[in-house]
Amino acid sequence: MATERRQCIGYVALVVRDYDDAIDYYTKSLGFKAVEDTALGGGKRWVLLAAPGSVETRLLLAKASTQEQMARVGDQTGGRVFLFLHTDNFQRDYREMIARGVKFCEAPRDESYGTVAVFEDLYGNRWDLLQLRR
Repeated sequence: MATERRQCIGYVALVVRDYDDAIDYYTKSLGFKAVEDTALGGGKRWVLLAAPGSVETRLLLAKASTQEQMARVGDQTGGRVFLFLHTDNFQRDYREMIARGVKFCEAPRDESYGTVAVFEDLYGNRWDLLQLRR
C-alpha cells in the first residue's frame, strides 16, 4: 500500500535591509516569534520567524547583499500582495495590529472567501490579513 505524499512550504524568503530592524518589526508589530537567529559569518545570518500558532511555515529574513537585491526590498512582487497572514479572529488581530502601528491600505471588507484587509510591512511589501470562511 502506497503512502500519501505530504509536502508543505517550509520557508518563504523575504529580502530585508537590516536583520535587526526586520526582527523588531515582525515580532513587535505582527506578533511573530523569532525561531532561530544563527550567525553564518561575513555578516550573514539565518533568521527564521513564525506567525503566532504556525507550526510549519517560517519567514526567512534574507539581508540584501547586492544593489539588485536592495532594489527589491519592499517590492518583491511588483506591488501585488506578497503574503497572506491567516487568522482565526480577524477583528482581534486587526485591532491589535492597528494599535501597534501597522499601516493598513484599506478598511476591512467581507468577501465570499472571508474577511480581509491589505496592510504594508515596514518596507512596503503588501500583505493580506485574512480570516477565511469555513
